[in-house]
Amino acid sequence: MPVLPATDETIARAAQALAAGRLVAFPTETVYGLGAAPGRRTAVAKIFAAKDRPQFNPLIVHVPDLETAESLAEFGTEARALAAAFWPGPLTIVALKRPEGGIADLVTAGLGTVALRVPAHPVARALLTGALPIAAPSANRSGRISPTEAGHVAAELGDIPDVILDGGPCARGLESTVVSVVGEHPILLRLGAVPRSEIEAVLGHPIDLAAQDAPIASPGQLERHYAPQTPVRLNATTIEPGEALLAFGPNVPDGADTTINLSPAGDLNEAAARLFAALRSLDESGARAIAVMPIPDDGLGEAINDRLRRAAKAR
Repeated sequence: MPVLPATDETIARAAQALAAGRLVAFPTETVYGLGAAPGRRTAVAKIFAAKDRPQFNPLIVHVPDLETAESLAEFGTEARALAAAFWPGPLTIVALKRPEGGIADLVTAGLGTVALRVPAHPVARALLTGALPIAAPSANRSGRISPTEAGHVAAELGDIPDVILDGGPCARGLESTVVSVVGEHPILLRLGAVPRSEIEAVLGHPIDLAAQDAPIASPGQLERHYAPQTPVRLNATTIEPGEALLAFGPNVPDGADTTINLSPAGDLNEAAARLFAALRSLDESGARAIAVMPIPDDGLGEAINDRLRRAAKAR
């Protein structure tokens, strides 16, 4: 397996692999990404093949700083305000693409926009220094549970990445929030690790969530996503025979074959960080279904419930 502890030497090796057109998996504060050089169409095509990802679903381009982002896309006042507030960090900004930026059309699904993020994880930032920028969706098969540990990447993709940099568990555990600044008013394309209320505080006005039937302009907008193989039952207050339980809070019903509590204290930050690893473990438990306790829909709970609703969609 190509899992390597993230050191100066292995990060340099990963940067060389990217420059040579190969794929590299690396940690961010949200989830692990599967990266390629965004200007090399053949390298980007390997991402879509590895993930079995539909080509109408664009990728996020990770960059080291705002200056690099503005060389690739057009940033106005609100985009710069969001970048100043949340970069480096788990916010992705979708803006009009600059033709001279050199981003392959496959990265942007042929759209005139590009999704950009400055990650905060030290391993991601060190890798960007040596191989910038990097196009990278989550390092898992399309539609499956996002990876928050290097072992999850290895289990999903095996030796497809040339290197899997092990930077430990991801601190946030939810993908980045995605905001489009293309139209007259910013639009929330994907709920994520930055709560809607924090974005609205920076903008100084409410922000709407994109309609469910809106054209795909960002990762995470597919109706079924983040899904285990095991069926998911939401808002469970009792346990049915053969079910595993994804619990939240101190009052947990009895009777589950296996129980994982996202946060016994009811802490939404802790629950977000543990969500995907917990779903993965319960998916491997042999249960006939995963029952999910109700989770408050405020703050990060809005993004957690978004992921769970998509995971629960019938196949």
